[in-house]
Amino acid sequence: MRMASYLAGTMLSAALAFAAPASADDFNATVVAGHPPIFLWVKTLTETFIPATQKALEGTGHTLTFTEAYGGTLAKVGGELEAMEDGLAQIGIVSSLFEPSLLSLQNVSYATPFGSPDVDVVFDAVDEMHEEIPDMRKLWEDHDLEYLGGGFGLEDYLLMTNFPVTSLADLEGRKINAPGPAVNWLKDTGAVGVSGNLTTYYNDLQTGVTEGVIVFPTAAAPAKLHEQAKYVTRTHFGAQYAGAIVAKKSWFEELPEEVQSAIRTGVEEFAKAYRAGLDQRVTAAFEAMEAGGAEISELPDEERVKWANALPNLPMDWAKNLDGQGLAGTEVVKTYLDKLRAAGTELPREWDKE
Repeated sequence: MRMASYLAGTMLSAALAFAAPASADDFNATVVAGHPPIFLWVKTLTETFIPATQKALEGTGHTLTFTEAYGGTLAKVGGELEAMEDGLAQIGIVSSLFEPSLLSLQNVSYATPFGSPDVDVVFDAVDEMHEEIPDMRKLWEDHDLEYLGGGFGLEDYLLMTNFPVTSLADLEGRKINAPGPAVNWLKDTGAVGVSGNLTTYYNDLQTGVTEGVIVFPTAAAPAKLHEQAKYVTRTHFGAQYAGAIVAKKSWFEELPEEVQSAIRTGVEEFAKAYRAGLDQRVTAAFEAMEAGGAEISELPDEERVKWANALPNLPMDWAKNLDGQGLAGTEVVKTYLDKLRAAGTELPREWDKE
């Protein structure tokens, strides 16, 4: 009963916020996220984005009251875009990772393995591309959404196995769990990719369904994957862009300039805090795994090159598929790789120059 009342109140506030005239001094916004606040990107909305926005409004004569709807109360994971499109929320953190069809171009990092391990480089690259490549913004605008930035995502992916890995040859015939598009990172390597997710990895490893997993440290440590796969090999598959903060475009455009500016300031502060928080969590994750008996090593550079060269040309195959849909697939891949190179990233394979 209490949940029903909460949802009814949330939807009512959303409807009132959407209808608020631009001349009003007081505004309302429902903020949606499918994940619960235990996830850093949601926690940072509460702890940084909202207070930073309200602080930026001080002295403007305007107020903005937020209703927070997280953890499935308004939308499930992957359902945030639709909730906003329907007008149930005015601001949201939308995971492009879960919208591979609607937000295809935004998934460029997942189509480009062995990119930069630096989250700053990856997040900045995709944020900048939204300003430079019209198709990037259009995919959001097609759903009445305004891209605000605050790109978030996941740290450098790695490999965890129940056997030591010092070379690509060690993967021959081995069954490896990987999430969604990352299964492609195992194509033609000799390993057998098995699609899975964080809810299946531990059991798959424990029961022998798989012998390893591609994962990121801040998920691996709390899931205690090192108990079943103690060999942690830093393969440097790369950090991954996973989404951003967006606003309901038709609502956002009716807000006074001062309110729009305050929201953008909140997004900028969110980005800084998220990255700092992620760095801290990554350090803690490696410490926890090592304390739990994990053996952490680096994949030699020459083996990383062998791995990249064993793969099909995943980025350009992905790009050409999107080109065929009338989207700027090739431009997105080339621009992304140029930005990684400009930031000093040493790519093990020049995908776009073949």
